[in-house]
Amino acid sequence: MLRQVLHRGLGTSFSRLGHFVASHPVFFASAPVLISILLGASFSRYQVEESVEHLLAPTHSLAKIERNLVDSLFPVNRSKHRLYSDLQTPGRYGRVIITSFRKANMLDQHHTDLILKDGREVYNGHQLGGVTVHSKDRVKSAEAIQLTYYLQAINSLNDMVAEKWESIFCDTVELFQKSNRKVKMYPFTSSSLKEDFQKTSRVSERYLITSLVLVVTLAILCCSMQDCVRSKPWLGLLGLLTVTLATLTAAGIINLTGGKYNSTFLGIPFVMLGHGLYGTFEMLSSWRKTREDQHVKERTAAVFADSMLSFSLTTAMYLVTFGIGASPFTNIEAARIFCCNSCIAIFFNYLYVLSFYGSSLVFTGYIENNYQHSIFCRKVPKPEVLQEKPAWYRFLLTARFSEDTDDSEETNTYESHLLVWFLKRYYCDWITNTYVKPFVVLFYLVYISFALMGYLQVSEGSDLSNIVATATRTIEYTTAQQKYFSNYSPVIGFYIYESIEYWNTSVQEDVLEYTKGFVRISWFESYLNYLRKLNISTGLPKKNFTDMLRNSFLKTPQFAHFSEDIIFSKKYNNEVDVVASRMFLVAKTMETKREELYDLLETLRKLSLTSKVKFIVFNPSFVYMDRYASSVGAPLQNSCISALFLLFFSAFLVADSLINVWLTLTVASVEFGVIGFMTLWKVELDCISVLCLIYGINYTIDNCAPLLSTFVLGKEFTRTKWVKNALEVHGVAILQSYLCYIVGLIPLAAVPSNLTRTLFRCLFLIALVTFFHCFAILPVILTFLPPSKKKRKEKKNPENREEIECVEMVDMDSTRVVDQITTV
Repeated sequence: MLRQVLHRGLGTSFSRLGHFVASHPVFFASAPVLISILLGASFSRYQVEESVEHLLAPTHSLAKIERNLVDSLFPVNRSKHRLYSDLQTPGRYGRVIITSFRKANMLDQHHTDLILKDGREVYNGHQLGGVTVHSKDRVKSAEAIQLTYYLQAINSLNDMVAEKWESIFCDTVELFQKSNRKVKMYPFTSSSLKEDFQKTSRVSERYLITSLVLVVTLAILCCSMQDCVRSKPWLGLLGLLTVTLATLTAAGIINLTGGKYNSTFLGIPFVMLGHGLYGTFEMLSSWRKTREDQHVKERTAAVFADSMLSFSLTTAMYLVTFGIGASPFTNIEAARIFCCNSCIAIFFNYLYVLSFYGSSLVFTGYIENNYQHSIFCRKVPKPEVLQEKPAWYRFLLTARFSEDTDDSEETNTYESHLLVWFLKRYYCDWITNTYVKPFVVLFYLVYISFALMGYLQVSEGSDLSNIVATATRTIEYTTAQQKYFSNYSPVIGFYIYESIEYWNTSVQEDVLEYTKGFVRISWFESYLNYLRKLNISTGLPKKNFTDMLRNSFLKTPQFAHFSEDIIFSKKYNNEVDVVASRMFLVAKTMETKREELYDLLETLRKLSLTSKVKFIVFNPSFVYMDRYASSVGAPLQNSCISALFLLFFSAFLVADSLINVWLTLTVASVEFGVIGFMTLWKVELDCISVLCLIYGINYTIDNCAPLLSTFVLGKEFTRTKWVKNALEVHGVAILQSYLCYIVGLIPLAAVPSNLTRTLFRCLFLIALVTFFHCFAILPVILTFLPPSKKKRKEKKNPENREEIECVEMVDMDSTRVVDQITTV
């Protein structure tokens, strides 16, 4: 009872709001435009986020803590050319992988002379790829060689010079490539990932313009009909303008508050397109159900009362799910910023739909009531006048006048709209046909089977090349690196940060045991082998061992380059102690290199907690690896919180709690299918796909909630009758928004970028699977599952016979007309 009272109260409030907007249309039309212009003007001077690590690495990451500890123990001396100076921090560098077109040996005389042209000789054994060996310690041939140049970046001036050097380095390598056709070169710098990540925005511009043109065209067509008075082409354009103004306002606010632009923002217009257009089309659908003899203010009030409650609930769902994503609980900055921007845009879209689009509906309503042309706004002449005009003139000014129709035909004036006519005359009867239902159920079982097959193969997106534009240096370099250098993991630093008894044989064995199975590139094992060759026992007293160790590093050339891998400290009695040390490990990996490396990282971390020796492991790539565990949990967390909020919040606002149950099951079915088919389409679970899944929850609720609400709340008649009624009432708005959304997505598929490829595939699957549920699964399943409907019984009381006949003269969707007739 309380829910029904609250439901009616909200409906009355929205009715009064609609009447108020209709009384002041000029103000509500101009205010959103002025606000958008004032706030959006600041976006002309937007700033671009330069740090990819800030966006895509977890804000709270164990790897960052480990990096700080390593930096404090072993500060990088950037004035020297260290062999493994990139193991601790990437810094500024330039790299190039050199291969031969004919898979020749890059170590032969011809290629080595070519590589050293104008260069110098360096040790490069650790950067050979595609290696064939004679024996355990002798290389026979190598298909690729990687050269690395480390740069000084100790202050802002050095960093600026280094950045310029990196740009010239790539140009120089490409110029060298043109003059040497026998080798293939893949340059890469520390700035390449950042540049290629932001390149997506530049290459997407013309495709987004194409998308905008297509959506505008189709939105106008979807709101048009043959009747030139009742056609609403301007509302299609103004609906899209409403979404644009909200997006522009949000962009201006983000820019004024210090936010920076990044390529993930390309998905925000499509989030707004799906939600905003459906709201405007639903209002237009409600307008078609109002009586034409009513005043425009009354019709607008009826539209607000009929459509705004559902639109308010779905908007609240968007704000909650994306609000959680914008909170500090989100560990990935790119996702947090995206959700924050989306929240602001959706909030202003809600206000602008109430104000700007509501007032636009008022203006077009006055045009319709005055029998003016919906496009040219000129008075449409009477039929007898049109008979004297040419055929083309009569075609453009075709309209039905109220005095030419009786009461029984008045409610069908909008049936000339193509989509209304198609759903009412053909599709509703076809989908509820007894012979069609088994095939739909069978198709759903096939859908679930393939979705399950994909769901069991879900993989985390662990390659940063998935977020950059294609045909870039990052993609080419990463492909070459995976082809020639994927047999071994990146070099991992093994850092001991306590003073241990290095002279103790048992401690040495413990350290070697922890690094068992790795290729060790370190002072520790090399020095032990050196001592063994000299027949010197390692079981020496502590002072003798540390003195010998220190002198060896200072005087023995073969260990001189390991001198920075040990930190000595003097105590008060002039004893020298080793307070920290490091060695470098390389693990053998298979084709699934990233997954194995992530598992290796977790294994070593767990081992460090239980080992006798205090150590940590680190590589700069670990900073990004930590993001995948959080990206897997993020969509699940948001989905659960959204579902709980839906069940709790709608329990007070929805007239029947069974709507909650059906909506939750529908969302679960859609999300399950999207994840499964997304995996089968070779889309991994990364930051972009996670954001799309969060949006998918809301998109499903947007389209399915009004449909389910109409069906569940329907009384009397049969389930099939109410399924048809729900499709007739809400199906047109769903179909219109779906067509515009798909047309807007199509150009996105052609953008040469991995980021937009992921965006397109996820959003396309969300729209397709949701449409499949709205127009096939739900209409069939609801015909034989709860809630049950009582068949209407004839009343034999002669006093009520006249009222019953009046009810049967009108359609199911004309409930407002029925109330007026029975009252009279």
